[in-house]
Amino acid sequence: MKRFVLLGMTALFLLSGCRQGGGKESESMQVTSDTAEGQSVQFNPQKDKYDPPATMTVAAAVNPEMTFKNGETLEDNVHTRWVKKRLGIDIRYLWTIPNQNHSFDTKLRLELAAGRPFPDVLPVRGEVVHELIDSGQFMEVGELFERYASKSWKKAMDTDPSVWFPYMRNGKKYAIPILDYEYSSDPVLWIREDWLNRLNLKAPETLDELTDVMNAFTNGDPDGNQTKDTYGLAVGFKNGMNSWMADANWIFGGFGSVPGQWNVGAGGRLEYGSVDPGAESALALLQKWMKEGYISREAEWFDEVRAAEQFASGKAGVVAGPIWMKYWPLGEMNARNKDAVISAYKIPSGPGGKIARRGSRLNNGAVLINKEMKHPELFFAYQNYLFDHYAQQSGEFKYGLAEGYDWVRTPEGQESTNPSDIPGGYVRVAAYTLTFDGARIPEAWNKNVVPEDVPIHEVLLSQAGASKKDMFRGGPTETMGLKGELLKKLEKETFIQIIYSRLPAAAFREFTRSWRQLGGEQITEEVNQWYDEVK
Repeated sequence: MKRFVLLGMTALFLLSGCRQGGGKESESMQVTSDTAEGQSVQFNPQKDKYDPPATMTVAAAVNPEMTFKNGETLEDNVHTRWVKKRLGIDIRYLWTIPNQNHSFDTKLRLELAAGRPFPDVLPVRGEVVHELIDSGQFMEVGELFERYASKSWKKAMDTDPSVWFPYMRNGKKYAIPILDYEYSSDPVLWIREDWLNRLNLKAPETLDELTDVMNAFTNGDPDGNQTKDTYGLAVGFKNGMNSWMADANWIFGGFGSVPGQWNVGAGGRLEYGSVDPGAESALALLQKWMKEGYISREAEWFDEVRAAEQFASGKAGVVAGPIWMKYWPLGEMNARNKDAVISAYKIPSGPGGKIARRGSRLNNGAVLINKEMKHPELFFAYQNYLFDHYAQQSGEFKYGLAEGYDWVRTPEGQESTNPSDIPGGYVRVAAYTLTFDGARIPEAWNKNVVPEDVPIHEVLLSQAGASKKDMFRGGPTETMGLKGELLKKLEKETFIQIIYSRLPAAAFREFTRSWRQLGGEQITEEVNQWYDEVK
C-alpha cells in the first residue's frame, strides 16, 4: 500500500571516524559503533549523524510501481540524499534490476549459485528468503534486534510475534520481518458505478448477481462507444489464484475455502485450500465466465498490475483488491476519463451465503544482514528513525517523506498530498526506502481516516469475519523443499486448463489425488506438526 494512500486515507491516509555529538541522548534511538581507536561511542540520529558518512551496501529490485522525476534513480534520489544528509549513512547499491517475471529472485539465486558476495543489507520478499537463510551467509538477527531496535519498533513487532516464525531456524532468528498494516491486502470489490447507473443495474451481493452484472458489462456497451470491447471482470492468473491484487481468491471463498494457503479445517487441523472440494465449483464458475467472454483470454498471462490496469484503463467493470487501489492504480482512471466513477462493495457471497477472502499477514518480506557486515547497527539507525518518526506521522514526516514529491505546501500555505497540487506529479518516496514502505505499525492503518474514505473502510471492516489468514507461518518443511515446486506447478497448470476448458471441471478430483500422492499428504502432516507445536 502506498504511503500516499495512507495519507489519502489518514490525511486525504560504525564506522571509523564517527564522533559523538552534543545534546541529550535519545534512549530509543541510541546505537553504538567503534572509532578507529576501538573506543565505544554513542550515536543519536535525532541530534547527530555519522561523520564522515558510513557506507551501507544494498541490492534491490526496481518495481513497476516506482516512479521517478528530476532525473533521479533508485541509486540516487531524494531519499538516499536525505539519508546521507540526515543520518550520515551513504546507501550504495551493489546492483539493481527491473523486477519483472520474478527477475529479482532469479538474480539472487544466480548470485548465490555463483558464490558472489552479497550486500550488507538485503530486503527480500517471497520464498527466495529461505534459500538465502539456509545458505549460511547471513547473520542471526534476534540479539541485534533486542540490542539496537527502538522501543517503537519493538512495540510494533510485538503486535504479532508469529511474524518471526518463517525466518527462524532452531529457535534463532535469521531475518527481520518487514511489518505491514492490518488489512493491507484484504480485498473488496471495486465496480464502475457509472456503468451500473448507465445500465440500470444494482450492485451484486451474490456470485449469481455478479454473473448478471458481468454479462451486462461485457455485452451491454457500458462505456457507450458502440463497440464490444469491454469485459466484466479484470483478473490475473499468472501468479496464481491467491495474490495481492486483481486475483480470484474471493471467488473460491464463495465456495468455502481460500486457495493457495493453509486454512483451519472443521477438525481444527490445517488444510490446504486449493484441494478443498469447493474449489471444483469455483473453477467451474470461472470456466463459465471465460466461455462467456466475461474475462479476457489473456488473463492467463496477466500479473496483478496488468490485470488492475485493464480495469483502470476502462476495459473492465469489476476488479477485486485492497482499499488502497483507489489511489493506485485506479487513481489514474479520472485522468483518462473524468466521468469514470468507482465504488467499493462487499465481496459477494456464494451458495448458502458463504464468504471468505484472503486475510492479510502482518509481514511484507524480511531484511537479511550479511555476516560480513562489520556494523549492522547502521541499518537499525536508519530503520529506528523511520519507526520513531515516519510511522508516527510526526516531525519532518508529518505529511510525507519529501516535500515536492509526496506532499507539497500550496501557495495558500496549506499542506496537500493531492497529486494535482504537486509540481511534476506525485512520487511515492516510500517505495525508495529499504523496507519498501518506510515503516509501518500494523494497527495504524485506520488512523485519521478522512471523511471521503470512511465508507470504503466500513465496507472492508463489515466483512472482517470473512478474512482468512494463511495459518502456516513457518519455514518450508522438508517435503516442501523436495516437492513444493512440483506441486505448485501441478496446481497452476490444472487450474488454468480447467478455466480455459482444456480440461473439464471434474479433472479437479484427479488433481487432488495426484497432489496428495506426490507429496501433499506428507506436507499436510508436517504443517500440522508445526501447527501443534506453536498454537
